[in-house]
Amino acid sequence: MNKSFKSSFLLKNKHIQTTYASLFTRCPWGRKVQTHNYEIEKFILSDGDFLEAYWYSKPELTNKPLVILFHGLAGSYKSPYILGMMRKLDSQGYNSVLMHFRSCSGVMNLKPISYHSGKTDDAKEFVLSITQRFPKAKLFSVGFSLGANMMLKLLGELGNKSPFSASVSISAPMKLSLSSDTINSGLSKYYQRYLLKNLNKLLKEKYDVHDMESLIGLKKDDVKKISSFWEFDEAYTAPIHGFKSAQDYYDKSSAIHYLNNIQTPTLIIHAKDDPFMPKEILPSKDEISSSVELEVYEHGGHVGFVQGSLFKPQYFLEQRVPWYFKLYV
Repeated sequence: MNKSFKSSFLLKNKHIQTTYASLFTRCPWGRKVQTHNYEIEKFILSDGDFLEAYWYSKPELTNKPLVILFHGLAGSYKSPYILGMMRKLDSQGYNSVLMHFRSCSGVMNLKPISYHSGKTDDAKEFVLSITQRFPKAKLFSVGFSLGANMMLKLLGELGNKSPFSASVSISAPMKLSLSSDTINSGLSKYYQRYLLKNLNKLLKEKYDVHDMESLIGLKKDDVKKISSFWEFDEAYTAPIHGFKSAQDYYDKSSAIHYLNNIQTPTLIIHAKDDPFMPKEILPSKDEISSSVELEVYEHGGHVGFVQGSLFKPQYFLEQRVPWYFKLYV
């Protein structure tokens, strides 16, 4: 394949790139995303909580490689980019599993805490379990957006103890404060409103089973007043997960601080026109290790990278990710 992404004139707009797969799923010329009969695993965490892993195809004790996927904010098995990638990986000879973050599969988790861009402890437990259950399988990972930032941080924390043969990061907000600023401006506020609607809904549901007002000092009726990620992270994410503030959470969870310690072959795919973040979010050469490769494009939007024409789209990421993994199988 041609590993370089090029969009057509009509698809160069960053908002079309970002929303195409979701908006045109049901159109005659759009992506034919059909349902899949996943095998659902309820994975019990060490703190007594759980997350749900969705297996596209569960491996037997063979040498068939296995890919763990980490979705983006408010993403799930229903996200077109997830099913499209898993379907493509299956056709290329890979088993795959989506690790949902807590509550993201549609089933509310048990604890007042949830998930965030830098919460790697759940992933560490799940990945360790995978290596123990499937010791013969070569392990790979791919992260999207929030899940990509978390994955990069995870790889940096693991260093030379990483079990992954290779990993791919797609549209990672590697400097979280910059991303929160950008999505709170201009037309990008549309995405923020959409994502916050989901986050605020999940937070309000927690008030029904936990004394959230005592835990975070916010009344349930005031949740609806939260109108930006900065406000949400200041009100909930930071205090419930032990951070001093939203800024403290962003500083400690941004993947940019961990890239130098990554020893897993890692490809970072990013578009300069990503409406979720400015191009300044990209790391400099001295901020990444020799194991990290940057692949930056002028266009592509946020987790978009749609090629071909408006009526005959081609999804570049579904070609590029297996091609990169093939180098390390």
